[in-house]
Amino acid sequence: MYFNLNRRAFFAVTALCLTSLTALEATAAADVLPSTIAGKGELAIGLESTYPPFNFQDESGNLVGFEVDFANDLCKRLGLTPRYVPTQFDGILAALASGRLDVVINQITITPERQKNYDFSVPYTITKIQMVTRKELAAELTAPEKLSGRAVGAVLGTNFEQWARANVPDADVKTYDLDATMYRDLKAGRIDVALNDTMVAASLIKKADSGFVTAGEPFAPQEQAVAMRKDPALKAAIDKAIEEMKADGTLTAMSIKWLGVDVSK
Repeated sequence: MYFNLNRRAFFAVTALCLTSLTALEATAAADVLPSTIAGKGELAIGLESTYPPFNFQDESGNLVGFEVDFANDLCKRLGLTPRYVPTQFDGILAALASGRLDVVINQITITPERQKNYDFSVPYTITKIQMVTRKELAAELTAPEKLSGRAVGAVLGTNFEQWARANVPDADVKTYDLDATMYRDLKAGRIDVALNDTMVAASLIKKADSGFVTAGEPFAPQEQAVAMRKDPALKAAIDKAIEEMKADGTLTAMSIKWLGVDVSK
């Protein structure tokens, strides 16, 4: 009996210590976290898990990438445990709207249309659109205007698709569920060019067997942020945590680690 009481006491003290450590890791951002989120103790985060170098699975099946590091640090500052929910991009904002996700951290570009339905944090990356094509077409695709009349690939629901439809109305825009499928079509000649983020394009081109090159200069600056349902208190807490990450150099270090450059500003 004495042993059992001591064992119970040990576990109680251990649990208290772990809780205290989590509280110590949390920063001032946790102080403004809404009770609906704080009470759960976790943050349900939507991402594709197939979008290197931002979020993807390594050879061991572990979820890694710039946005995974970013989300882990964000949750630590908020005093929460991250719970990742892999979701295809074309359904990721619908999953957020339904309440299945608390936030989306998947290079979601801030647009006026999206802002009608969702709140966005302060940006954590600022990038541009890059054209990716086969080597034999690079000399022809020197600027966005050259996309006219071309078969252009983009992942469904992305800002890349929206930009192409709005700015090159006579392009044949073909949409895909996954980047991998789009690049297979590009290699096979079923599309002439793929539109993607500058950092994703750079990561792809580094692969010796990709057979792809970037075409023209990057264009159309984009700001990416954490997307959430309309919730001023949650936005304030996340904004505060991101500003802390910028101020102490954490965000810059993550960017250089995964992307080779600082795209946080």
